[in-house]
Amino acid sequence: MSPRRRPQTTPGPGVPAAGSGRRRTRTALAGCAAASLAAALLVPLATGGATARAASGAVQQEAAAEPAFNYAEALQKSMFFYQAQRSGDLPDDNPVSWRGDSALDDGADVGLDLTGGWYDAGDHVKFGLPMAASATLLAWGGLAAGDGYEQSDQLDELKDNLRWVNDYFIRAHPEPNVLYAQVGDGDEDHRWWGPAEVMQMERPAYRVDTSCPGSDVAGETAAAMASSSLLFAEDDPAYAATLVQHAEELYEFADTYRGVYSDCVPAGNFYRSWSGYQDELVWGAYWLYKATGDPAYLDKAESEYDLLANEPQSTTRSYRWTIAWDNKAYGAYALLAMETGDARYIEDANRWLDFWTTGVNGQSVRYSPGGQAFLDTWGSLRYAANTAFVALVYSDWLDATDSTRAARYRAFGEDQIDYALGDNPRGSSYVVGFGENPPQNPHHRTAHGSWTDQLTNPVETRHVLYGALVGGPSSANDQYTDSRQDYVSNEVATDYNAGFSGALAVMAARYGGTALADFPPVEEPDDAEMYVEGSLNATGSTFTEIKATVRNQSAFPARALTDATFRYWFTLDEGTDPADLTVVSHYSECPDPVAGIHHAGGDLYYAELDCSGKLIYPGGQSQHRAEVQFRIDGGPGWDPADDWSYQGIGQTPARAGYITLYDGGELVWGTEPAPSAQR
Repeated sequence: MSPRRRPQTTPGPGVPAAGSGRRRTRTALAGCAAASLAAALLVPLATGGATARAASGAVQQEAAAEPAFNYAEALQKSMFFYQAQRSGDLPDDNPVSWRGDSALDDGADVGLDLTGGWYDAGDHVKFGLPMAASATLLAWGGLAAGDGYEQSDQLDELKDNLRWVNDYFIRAHPEPNVLYAQVGDGDEDHRWWGPAEVMQMERPAYRVDTSCPGSDVAGETAAAMASSSLLFAEDDPAYAATLVQHAEELYEFADTYRGVYSDCVPAGNFYRSWSGYQDELVWGAYWLYKATGDPAYLDKAESEYDLLANEPQSTTRSYRWTIAWDNKAYGAYALLAMETGDARYIEDANRWLDFWTTGVNGQSVRYSPGGQAFLDTWGSLRYAANTAFVALVYSDWLDATDSTRAARYRAFGEDQIDYALGDNPRGSSYVVGFGENPPQNPHHRTAHGSWTDQLTNPVETRHVLYGALVGGPSSANDQYTDSRQDYVSNEVATDYNAGFSGALAVMAARYGGTALADFPPVEEPDDAEMYVEGSLNATGSTFTEIKATVRNQSAFPARALTDATFRYWFTLDEGTDPADLTVVSHYSECPDPVAGIHHAGGDLYYAELDCSGKLIYPGGQSQHRAEVQFRIDGGPGWDPADDWSYQGIGQTPARAGYITLYDGGELVWGTEPAPSAQR
């Protein structure tokens, strides 16, 4: 039912660009004053704080009038997306009103607490490699564009998101040479379409260790923890030190015991490590150098760099792909260029970004007629946004030595971000809940809120997954269909928003914008979340027989009914002996439904039906409901006409507002009658 995410594949040759797209006019200064090479090399990441800078140079606020888009709002909503992806025991101040606690038993199968972290995409697996890659890119964005986060009032949100995921990495690294690299079975998870809070499938934990190592996932997790530590170094040095300790152990594990993680954990159908682990060895060493200041890590990054992949049958460093969850080599080009000023790194970075702009040897990334740089079908905007982020950061540093290229790379980065925000032939945003005509139907189970295990029910998505960047056009023609069934174009994932968030922070610092004051709104239920449906089975001179169905379509947040009871209220007719009252059930989907007749005072009674032995949750057409057929016999003279719960009961099943439903004794549906003395 739910598709597998397509793995990254080796790119084919590029074709000449079809066009540079439309540029929305900015009433701002054309360039950003960049730090000089010497200054960039002197800026230490380890200073931390709100204005910490990466070696990529500082982003400076430009004199600007009205920005093309409200970049601060877009960044604010991108941070919300990561909050919506949280797994585990959510904090009381979690701002996503429609999310609840989930996957609280993660790790129980291996005797550990592996709760927390982020769900990967619209599914509920925790894939370690893309999760860590997303965290590293997010942290880099915070370091390179701290002003953008600060001016958008999102620095705290960034740190909260990074703390959430790094807390999980700490739990997933219980021993120096052990890392839990996945929680959940991708195939089983993708067979079910429902909200995270009520998952019932088993969620096995998978690890890499010395007997079956994963240098890629261990090296990337080291990079995530080391880069994140820089953002916590000033305001929480103890936490930063903990992250560095784990990062150093993980990198040592990655370097000493070499292997590809997808040979050890069942991620191959989803996130196979196509590029191997060499890029993570460079990447992780670089970030540990920035976190520790130990030059040995920089030496390590440079020595491992020599073993990075080249173009096929060539001695030229690979340049026809880009930085993504699998391959960090392209980010390493730029980082080492900015760190050392060495010509070989600058040449590799320039060649790569030339491929994305003017071309190399007559070849370039494809461009759509509307200006999207289109690398690959699945998640095309993710690749454009990641490249845009690095281009924006690198261009500021490059300005001092190659202003022509710097201007071109900067214009490219701005164009790609503006395309995603709405400067495209559709005139529509590709970010959920932002801008003009944004996507309404991301391929996301919990946001959709189905209670019947169906992509098509309900028709409309029940929640707004603010800030999620959808995959976008699946070919280089600017065409897009807003359909959750079109998972190629409407998948959302933590790695899609990672470079995108950093680019938004750069744009917010450069052009301004204002975060929304009353965001996010609290979503109210779109309908009754739990109710009883009733119809008349039969009636006679001595009895009434009702078919009642308890239904659970909760989504605000989704939750299971584990202790459900319901009551049919009636009036004792004149001449009827209470001792003669009986209630029986000849068909029930609840194990032992009859809980007897109870006197509520005066002539008011109720029959109680017990479904506490039945799990009723919004997880399928059968799972979300429980039917009980019951008969109340009152003997001769029985007349249901004045019975409270008989109101509205007919031959056709309909919501029965006077049959009351309880969860653990708490009323969740229906209207109880007034006490008998007041009736």
